[in-house]
Amino acid sequence: MRATRAIIHLDNLAKNLEAVRQKIGPKPKICFSVKADAYGHGAVPVARYALEKGADCLAIAMVNEGIELRQAGINARIFLLSQALPEEIDEIANADLIPLVSDRNFIKMLDTSVKKQVEVHLKIDTGMGRLGCQPEEAAGLAIKIALAKKLRLGGVATHFAASDSLKKSDIAYTKKQIQRFEEAVSSIRKAGIEPGIVHAANSGALVFHEDSYFDMIRPGIFLYGYPPGPVPGVEPVMELRSTLVSIKKVRKGESVSYNRTWIARKNTFIGIIPTGYADGFPRGLSNNHSILIRGKAYPLAGRICMDQCMVDLGSRPEAQRWDEAVIFGPGFINAADMAEKINTIPYEITCGINKRVPREYKEGLPGKGARLKK
Repeated sequence: MRATRAIIHLDNLAKNLEAVRQKIGPKPKICFSVKADAYGHGAVPVARYALEKGADCLAIAMVNEGIELRQAGINARIFLLSQALPEEIDEIANADLIPLVSDRNFIKMLDTSVKKQVEVHLKIDTGMGRLGCQPEEAAGLAIKIALAKKLRLGGVATHFAASDSLKKSDIAYTKKQIQRFEEAVSSIRKAGIEPGIVHAANSGALVFHEDSYFDMIRPGIFLYGYPPGPVPGVEPVMELRSTLVSIKKVRKGESVSYNRTWIARKNTFIGIIPTGYADGFPRGLSNNHSILIRGKAYPLAGRICMDQCMVDLGSRPEAQRWDEAVIFGPGFINAADMAEKINTIPYEITCGINKRVPREYKEGLPGKGARLKK
């Protein structure tokens, strides 16, 4: 057991899924993204729970992520969102992954390499400027897939570049992307090809662009508790906890931690917590974050170290050695609050919680009958 651990509140994950379903209605499918180890929350446990609570399928970014899910006995449809390498083609087929394809070369490579039928989805670049074919190429590529011996066109997809923004120019850009996508899908149908599942909406589009829901949505960070706008019933899923392992007295004028960036203004007590930037606690938050102990927030004192951080407990500390310390989580400072301070996004905070930090999966909120999920 480690003093520092990430608590994954599965009840909140279920609430977030329900909030999505309430917003989109009963028809569109929900593709739950568990790439990057479920944004740091743990891919296998999160995938199992999400499917149990109503997710229709899963999305990953790398072939080995899909293999991990299959080896764990997960039988749901799994979409591979990023471009695979040629040497991974056999693994794609063996793991029954559904790759997104966007060019003739890779389509041909798949068709001539796989030994069994593989479902693929055609990715169209409508303005992200990343993976995807041009909209005017969509019909031709759909025909090529339809004529392939080992491939089956199961759907058509795109991805939005700025759907989480309320700037007028970004709203207009997303609307243009939706229009381009609809025209590309229409061109596929006009070519006599059934496009299959049409999907585009990410977390931002889920909140701000209802006309992008189509047949399936692919929310990411929304489901982990960080929608791009206020949505009722959505709560952060991850909480990072540790333990106050030591308390020491520091005199006025003495410094704490590297480079002496914190100097005691008066006699005080410093608490040491064994969580540092090697655990994923960003060093950029040094002297700019608070930690919750016994219901009270204590400010960081000095630089966050690789394995430890320090808090100023004051001249008459209420906190005691071995008390639990909450670094971030539901009902306190969350990953979005932290991200704003260091000019990043909550994705980077949760994904950054290192593998050396054990995950604990619980149903029920703290103090309300929480229990370990086996």
